[in-house]
Amino acid sequence: MSLAQVFRTKPPGQLVSEAEASAHQLKKTLSALDLIAFGVGATIGSGIFALTGTAAAGQAALAHQDIMSTPIINFLLGSPLGREGAGPAIVISFMLAALACGFAALCYAELAAMIPVSGSAYTFAYASLGELIAWIIGWDLILEYAVGNIAVAVSWSDYFQNCLTGMTGLKLPLWLACDPHTAMVRVEAMKTDATVASLYSSIDLPNIGGQTLSMNIPAFMIVALITFVLVVGVQESAIVNTIAVIIKVGVVLFFVFFGMGYIHPENWHPFAPTGFAGIMGGAAIVFFSFIGFDAVSSTAEETKNPQKDMPTGMLGSLAICTVLYAAVSLVLTGILPYQKYANDAAPVATAIAATGQPWAHIIVSIGALAGMTSVLLVFQLGQPRIFMAMSRDGLLPKMFSILHPKYKTPFVPTVLTGLFVGFAALFIDIGFAAELTNIGTLAAFIIVCGGVLILRKTDPNHVRPFKCPLVPLVPWLGIFSCFFLMLSLPINTWVRFVVWMAMGALLYWYYGFRHSKLSASKSA
Repeated sequence: MSLAQVFRTKPPGQLVSEAEASAHQLKKTLSALDLIAFGVGATIGSGIFALTGTAAAGQAALAHQDIMSTPIINFLLGSPLGREGAGPAIVISFMLAALACGFAALCYAELAAMIPVSGSAYTFAYASLGELIAWIIGWDLILEYAVGNIAVAVSWSDYFQNCLTGMTGLKLPLWLACDPHTAMVRVEAMKTDATVASLYSSIDLPNIGGQTLSMNIPAFMIVALITFVLVVGVQESAIVNTIAVIIKVGVVLFFVFFGMGYIHPENWHPFAPTGFAGIMGGAAIVFFSFIGFDAVSSTAEETKNPQKDMPTGMLGSLAICTVLYAAVSLVLTGILPYQKYANDAAPVATAIAATGQPWAHIIVSIGALAGMTSVLLVFQLGQPRIFMAMSRDGLLPKMFSILHPKYKTPFVPTVLTGLFVGFAALFIDIGFAAELTNIGTLAAFIIVCGGVLILRKTDPNHVRPFKCPLVPLVPWLGIFSCFFLMLSLPINTWVRFVVWMAMGALLYWYYGFRHSKLSASKSA
């Protein structure tokens, strides 16, 4: 294997012509409005509903104390070393995270309009940086879409249980409501907080062979339902997503305007209690709230007018979400002192509960469920299309590009992704999944920004329906800002990321490199 072989590129024109001539071509059914809805659907979710509180309040240094704790478990799950909170300045953290995403979004928009083919950053990397980097970024995107959906499914489960109990009084036993690690943490919490026990019909955890048994059944069930919807068809998925987006945007606006009446301005002082370090730490966490707008680019092949609609969809959804996030964070920290949200997985619900209006609490819980449902749908939509693009290029087996004979969707990778996410969500906690998702997404953004710089040099004459402004300044700003956020993540996350990438490199060597269609065509 030579460097020339692993860094061979596929020109944008060839990528487009192959997709158009392919027997596996997807139906073009999506409009600009659908793409904005997908972008908002993928972006407003568990990040704003679950992570805002911990980003504002920070996290005290903890150690894993449950009976499952071993050196290996501690390495895999990470040992929280503490993190300073941003306080009310969390609104600035959101702006900084949005700025980094904005630079990347402009680069995504240029490449998506230039190469309207499924595959997102994988396809863009193949056109600019070569086959090996394309494979690595395709493997890396599993962290964003599949692993990210694990975190969202776990968060969805918690809000579902709160909503179920609040509306019907029904409760699940603890061992069917969460993963083993979280179950043990909650059992420990019951020693000092009796209200935790009241959330479940039973707190007894089965023990099999000395191993505590607990699983997150609601998380598995919602992933199974989303997988079925996606197999049926992308247009049907767009309808479901649009309904969910309307509900959750309405609820977010309700929270903002309703909560304004309960703001205590003194809670905003001091505004930045831990200074710039706390703001940047908050930005690294709330970045999770923005990932997903790039999932719009994975639907380029199913868009009626991708050259015009892709930039509109990505940039429009990012702008809408930024404004909503800023408003929510200000109201959130105005209703209660930011310290009250420490270790709170449902800060929006906590803030509404403080108003003493139970009906408002139920409305917010329903909105959170709608928000996370649409995130699950869009992420589950994106991952199989990346697999399909890699399969078309011979880097994955042919079964990943087979379309359903009736629904014309990539049903094999859709079902396999659903099984992976669903079973993982049974046993993995949200913190582990969220950290891996963030570092994988930031790496993808860096690759896309670099792709714009390279293609401007190697293929300057290619038609660009949308051009990223201020090149090379904007792409370089995207690269540096994303890398700076990566540096804010824990060292254990970096180690796990490197191990994951090494596994991907091995798979490329043993399968992708040997079956590459580009290699075969150049050898013929």
